[in-house]
Amino acid sequence: MSLIDMLGLQELEENYNRAFSEALAAFGNGSLFVEKFIEKPRHIEVQILGDKYGNVIHLYERDCSIQRRHQKVVEIAPAAQLDPQIRDRLTADSVILARQVGYENAGTVEFLLDKHGKHYFIEVNSRLQVEHTVTEEITDVDLVHAQIRVCEGRSLPELGLRQDKIRINGCAIQCRVTTEDPARGFQPDTGRLEVFRSGEGMGIRLDSASAFQGAVVSPHYDSLLVKVISSGKDLPTAAAKMHRALVEFRIRGVKTNIPFLLNVLSHDQFLYSTVDTQFIDENQNLFNLKPVQNRAQKLLHYLGYVMVNGPTTPIPVKAKPSTTDPVVPTVPLGEPPKGLRDVLLKEGPEGFARAVRNHPGLLLMDTTFRDAHQSLLATRVRTHDLKKIAPFVAHNFSNLYSLENWGGATFDVAMRFLYECPWRRLQELRALIPNVPFQMLLRGANAVGYTNYPDNAVFKFCEVAKENGMDIFRVFDSLNYLPNMLLGMEAAGSAGGVVEAAISYTGDVSDPMRQKYSLDYYLGLAEELVKAGTHILSIKDMAGLLKPEASRVLIGALRDRFPEVPIHVHTHDTAGAGVAAMLACAESGADVVDVAVDSMSGMTSQPSMGALVACTNGTKLHTGISMDKVFDYSEYWEVARGLYAPFDCTATMKSGNADVYENEIPGGQYTNLHFQAHSMGLGNKFKEVKKAYAEANKLLGDLIKVTPSSKIVGDLAQFMVQNSLTRAEVEERADELSFPLSVVEYLQGLIGIPHGGFPEPLRSKVLKNLPRIEGRPGATLPPLDFEGLEANLKSAWGEEITPEDVMSAAMYPKVFQEYKEFTAQYGPVECLNTRLFLDGPKIAEEIEVELERGKTLHIKALALGNLNKIGQRGVFFELNGQLRTVLVKDTLAMKEMHFHPKALKDVLGQVGAPMPGKVVEVKVKEGQKVEKGQPLCVLSAMKMETVVNSPVAGTVAKLYVNSDSTLEANDLVMEITED
Repeated sequence: MSLIDMLGLQELEENYNRAFSEALAAFGNGSLFVEKFIEKPRHIEVQILGDKYGNVIHLYERDCSIQRRHQKVVEIAPAAQLDPQIRDRLTADSVILARQVGYENAGTVEFLLDKHGKHYFIEVNSRLQVEHTVTEEITDVDLVHAQIRVCEGRSLPELGLRQDKIRINGCAIQCRVTTEDPARGFQPDTGRLEVFRSGEGMGIRLDSASAFQGAVVSPHYDSLLVKVISSGKDLPTAAAKMHRALVEFRIRGVKTNIPFLLNVLSHDQFLYSTVDTQFIDENQNLFNLKPVQNRAQKLLHYLGYVMVNGPTTPIPVKAKPSTTDPVVPTVPLGEPPKGLRDVLLKEGPEGFARAVRNHPGLLLMDTTFRDAHQSLLATRVRTHDLKKIAPFVAHNFSNLYSLENWGGATFDVAMRFLYECPWRRLQELRALIPNVPFQMLLRGANAVGYTNYPDNAVFKFCEVAKENGMDIFRVFDSLNYLPNMLLGMEAAGSAGGVVEAAISYTGDVSDPMRQKYSLDYYLGLAEELVKAGTHILSIKDMAGLLKPEASRVLIGALRDRFPEVPIHVHTHDTAGAGVAAMLACAESGADVVDVAVDSMSGMTSQPSMGALVACTNGTKLHTGISMDKVFDYSEYWEVARGLYAPFDCTATMKSGNADVYENEIPGGQYTNLHFQAHSMGLGNKFKEVKKAYAEANKLLGDLIKVTPSSKIVGDLAQFMVQNSLTRAEVEERADELSFPLSVVEYLQGLIGIPHGGFPEPLRSKVLKNLPRIEGRPGATLPPLDFEGLEANLKSAWGEEITPEDVMSAAMYPKVFQEYKEFTAQYGPVECLNTRLFLDGPKIAEEIEVELERGKTLHIKALALGNLNKIGQRGVFFELNGQLRTVLVKDTLAMKEMHFHPKALKDVLGQVGAPMPGKVVEVKVKEGQKVEKGQPLCVLSAMKMETVVNSPVAGTVAKLYVNSDSTLEANDLVMEITED
């Protein structure tokens, strides 16, 4: 039946044709009946039962008004708040009609009831309907049994069914649980039922269809899984029982309408008034569906994936995580002692700066929670391991200047590779360490990204970071470009944070032959930052280039020039001289130096905390930190570090290297560059990469090298090694090479203007006619529409989107999208310990996973199944004593089923991938004319994007890739027919 509102007569023909088509397809007959339209009626049907002897009785009515597309969703017996006189008329007319035609057996007489109490006959359904169950519950009559007995020739009186004996007892509700997705217009969902557990108990009846664990819901059959019937003394009681039962259902593998049904059952109009057939259409809030968490099954899918395919995060070396978990040292009971954060909260940033400057002895910033693992372990340390040791730090290191635990690469890596929310990390650590100031790394106008953002985005980011517990903002710019730094400083200061303006250090101020970055250069820049109101002045020696003599020269000069301003020095220990350099800085007037706990120090990390503490004990620079507590802290991280063996730089780098004084690779990038080199097949050429890095730096004009400028130099270095290019060849062929996108954007001016200007003629050769930016890049960007962004995110992910989510999407739109997609598929993987996250459980291993306080999963891995014909393996688990099975695609097996063609190097029109990676964008179509040097597609690998340009002018004959294609080096991208 198709009901059409004919109030819009202009739509008559279209609706007529649609109804005709539906009838013809469904019944083989397109004949239509035109009936009176009744506005907002109730749909009431009367259950009747007749025998072969002319006896007919009714079993009262059911209200079937809750419908979508005129299909019943929820049925109630008896109809709520129905006038007894109307009930009598409906039942009497039903019995008269049945007797008139000599009706036998069970049937339903259906009516529409308008708002004036007038009823209209629709039809008789000459069968037992799906919703007969609610009638059985309120009349205590088994309609199926009665129907069979009538067919056998028994009369209704013989069955004890007389009208005067039929009474209404209470209320019953039926909900049809279907595999339909209300959020998508009740579109049927198909798939395998991974989990099926019903809700039961007193007052609940289940009439099941074909619902059981392992059942496959086909697109070719009805979507009904089970009918749930509740009964109680009245409608609210029955609704409460139904709500409880539906909440207890666990159906995984397919979407169901249960969230929608729960909204209906909670609606005041449903509970305390009457509903009509427009109830769903007029209450769109019913579609504000509470998402089903499904955390346990999602985590099983994740564990199964890792067991079949290995880690989801890229692994640079073939090493397994340690099987030993670190033991947390004893933590005292009670609140931790007060620290410098208490001064900050009471006296504000200015009072905090005075306290730092007046502090006797040397203050330390601990980088273990950020830069240390960024430098040594490719930024892969997870919140899980940071949280475990956090209370110990709060109780035993309250006299730290700060704990660096956020910003820099940790923000995007948390989402990109660890599938964690970086904001939640900040929130959880703040709750565990309330007394030590937190410090983050802010890339000036780039915030925590690798690109420019609108000014309001940078300001908003700092505001949200401060609200979530951040205290000190170390603000720097990768080129020391003052306009970018000033914007970041203003944003951090406006948010109420401590502004620590950081001058990025390169060169050697103690070498009179190195004059580009001279002492006067640094003093001049510091003068501007102090004038701009920085609370703390910082030197950021990101490559560990500060030698002891240079430390004395630079810090001594800064202390003489700015006697009241606290000075904070950051370095890396790549060459092994970090402790000596930091002692020289402290002796020359620095108030704070950066260290990492011993087992996370040295090499590309910061100098050793224990060494600095020991060397200053008994001197005027004493730190007040207990060596015993340093040892305990270090022991935890020594064991924890073993969990990250696949990322540990010591897998291939056995010591520091003084060649950093030549190549000037920043400590954090040293590890990441090594990681990237291995992932791109250049692991055996890392020495060449380091030499190429120095050459690339010279090509680009001798840059300040820190993210993102260091990434630009690194991208160019890897490009040179990958393509066997010398510095001279790059300069000579610059107008025809497909440079990494980061290099092109740098030369366009997208990250600012370098000290001394851009290199020519390289810039002009590379850019040709591409646009150039003069001045601060972000100054011309329009403000970010945060309200619009939030609305889009809520439309995609639901109302639970937070201001922090909006900020993550503003910083990294694609990364945030992929993070949300991953967590939607695999759940809260941050609940897993690190070994399980990286390596999965062993067969027969029993594990516990705490989802939240009081909710722990007991999981046992049972077996891996054989490969099926579509490349999947069954992975068998026991979850809380119940068997669970998930199907996982075997990516290696599936890859072996498909072979991508390679580009022939001697055929100029065959365009091959210049590196392994993923296709981000295809810019051309088959049949399209292209010019030589025209961009064809964009590849991405390890955060490095490269534009593939056409080697010839011609026509695109065939494409072999699309967006999201994963390619190996020299995989054929497309064929171009030369003109």
